[in-house]
Amino acid sequence: VPAVGICGKDGGMVTAEKRYHKRKSENGVEKIDIGFVGDVAKIDTSLVDSLLSSGYVPVIAPLAMDGEGFDYNINADIFAGAMAAALNADAYISLTNVDGLYRDINDPSTRFSEMTSGELAEAMKLFAKGGMLPKLESCLMAVEGGAESAHIINGTRPGALAAQLSGDYKFGTCIRK
Repeated sequence: VPAVGICGKDGGMVTAEKRYHKRKSENGVEKIDIGFVGDVAKIDTSLVDSLLSSGYVPVIAPLAMDGEGFDYNINADIFAGAMAAALNADAYISLTNVDGLYRDINDPSTRFSEMTSGELAEAMKLFAKGGMLPKLESCLMAVEGGAESAHIINGTRPGALAAQLSGDYKFGTCIRK
């Protein structure tokens, strides 16, 4: 596959904004500076569109610059979800080592094979936690922003990606608006 490595800074593709950690304190919500960590503020897809139309697969590092020229690292899942939304992707894929989203990770019968973005937003409040949260946030961002679907797939299972994209959701979760 002819791939091209780029980052969000290239061609002004992604504009970042500084991200703060928010913590509740007796004075309300406290914003904590966590350094040069950012969020996606804006995406210009023209560079990616040009590469894709020329037969290249862009491999994009999640780095971006703000309006003042400061560089920021953006969580890769969040960056990818925002890019899928901006591109109005047919499908956004998030690979992990579990067979999708579970209400209870220890009970295989609680796996969601399909859900709506509204159901995902509710799940994120009620029981999702840890390293799965950025993946879920990226799926929600992708679907709510313009992608047709988002999928959380077990990338360690041979054939799981092909099965998921063909509508067989036994190794993943499909999210639609």
